[in-house]
Amino acid sequence: EQYNDEIQLKDILIKLLEYKAYLLRRKLTIIAFSGLFFVLGVLVAISTDTEYSAELTFVVEDEKKGGSLGAMSGLASQFGFDLGGSSATFSQSNILELLKSRRVVEAALMKSGKVNGKNSLLIEHYLEINEIKKGWIESEFEVISFYDNLTLIHDSVSGLIWLQLIEEDLLVQLQSDDANIIKLSYVSLNQEFAKYFVEALIEQMSKMYVLHQTAQATNTLDFLQNRADSVFAELEIAEQEFAKVKDINQRIVKMSGRLKELQLMRKVEVLNAIYLEIVKNLELSKITLLNQTPIINIIDKPILPLEEEKLSIAVLGILGALLGGFLSVCFFIFRKLFKDALAE
Repeated sequence: EQYNDEIQLKDILIKLLEYKAYLLRRKLTIIAFSGLFFVLGVLVAISTDTEYSAELTFVVEDEKKGGSLGAMSGLASQFGFDLGGSSATFSQSNILELLKSRRVVEAALMKSGKVNGKNSLLIEHYLEINEIKKGWIESEFEVISFYDNLTLIHDSVSGLIWLQLIEEDLLVQLQSDDANIIKLSYVSLNQEFAKYFVEALIEQMSKMYVLHQTAQATNTLDFLQNRADSVFAELEIAEQEFAKVKDINQRIVKMSGRLKELQLMRKVEVLNAIYLEIVKNLELSKITLLNQTPIINIIDKPILPLEEEKLSIAVLGILGALLGGFLSVCFFIFRKLFKDALAE
């Protein structure tokens, strides 16, 4: 058994040496293949467009619990007013997905920006940079403008752009597992567009976030303001009537004749007390609203010139040469295996 193992090992070594000699005889062909793939790799690197990556980092404020705001909210609730609180709809985990939502992305694209010296809508810049309108002209498709009245065709085009953005170019993620910093990055063929787009995107997200977080407090503030104006108007009318009646009753001695005056005085006192309570809650509501904004704090914004993301000519050339050499070696090995199998 040991003798048979030695024979088999010897055969394997002989075969390996035989294949080595066979490949050495084909070394010029292998080198030629490697050189060809090296050139192909260089050409691919040269023909690839330069891309630019715009990165923006921000922090979402945590929900406010307890503290002075909680005390004020508790005080307001004693008078039957709900000043609102934080919601889980815009929690940090949801921000990652909401930044890629169609509503936010399309709102950002409808913002204006100056790219290549031309001030236009970002969505128009996107169509021009990616030569989408050029493709429409070549295919005899009707060229549309987002400055016109928006139709179903505009909605379809913006929907396709949104899908392309979130699937290929837009990335939203936590910068690290230990920190609460969120990084928003976008890759584009134009560095000015990339910068303006991420800034417009975070601006729209901030507006949407603030409006949602302060919606209940804003509604309460509006209600209290309207109620305060209404009570104040009633109070002014009651005070004027009270003053007139008091002037008329200056010479009246009997209390029965001063009954109207007493009724108006009581009305003024009641309205004055109501107005003071409403004003207290109104100021409390204003403080609550201030405590809820701003919600998103931006840490770093993209600064021009942006970092280029272009494939290295040297790296692609070397990878191409290695691939060409590997493929040519595999070809010759399988070719010899096939010939040896036919010879047997």
